[in-house]
Amino acid sequence: MERHFDRELQDLRSVLARMGGLAEQMIRKAVASLEQWDIGLAAQLKGDDHEMDRMELEVEERCLTLLALRQPIATDLRLITAALRVATDLERVGDHAINVGDCVSELVRLPNRAALPPQIPKLAEQASGMLQRALDSFVSLNGELARRTCAEDDDADRLEDEVFEHLEERMMQDPAIIQPALQFILVARNLERVADLATNVAEEAIFVAEARVIKHHHEDPA
Repeated sequence: MERHFDRELQDLRSVLARMGGLAEQMIRKAVASLEQWDIGLAAQLKGDDHEMDRMELEVEERCLTLLALRQPIATDLRLITAALRVATDLERVGDHAINVGDCVSELVRLPNRAALPPQIPKLAEQASGMLQRALDSFVSLNGELARRTCAEDDDADRLEDEVFEHLEERMMQDPAIIQPALQFILVARNLERVADLATNVAEEAIFVAEARVIKHHHEDPA
């Protein structure tokens, strides 16, 4: 019975790992479609999102079954409850990738093609890197890595502010770029939200590893 339970937990981890990999892939694809002005690449995100939704439902089903039939305790219980929240966060990452892809579709249709703000690729790299590190911390239950990842959220916030300031100045100088600038602002907002969701995943890693809840209040990095 115990060995079977361990296998079920490992299967749950595997599905979460696949979800995390797909979430990372979707963000990279969304950013590439923006940098290349490639609406075909952006359109591929819709199919990825269907797979993401399917895996979220699979995680939910596995978690509820384990809670109902295995009555887990301690670390196992924390892992299962955290997995439910992480799956939701990863599905939302996919949604934000879709939003970036939608912005690309809007940008391509506009008559004025403004240059991509240089801070957006930096923000994309920051957000995707945070997501990768958050997922690594959750898989390895590495509280130190998770705390470092949470601390990076301030960098993502700063980069989003820099995007807005950069575009505000450009719009004042050239009102013709207002429409594309608004789409770039939406891109930055969605990427910053990916960083927020990565922070959520890192917080769940700390919860599982240390039975500590740091959500909703600041904890200085270790």
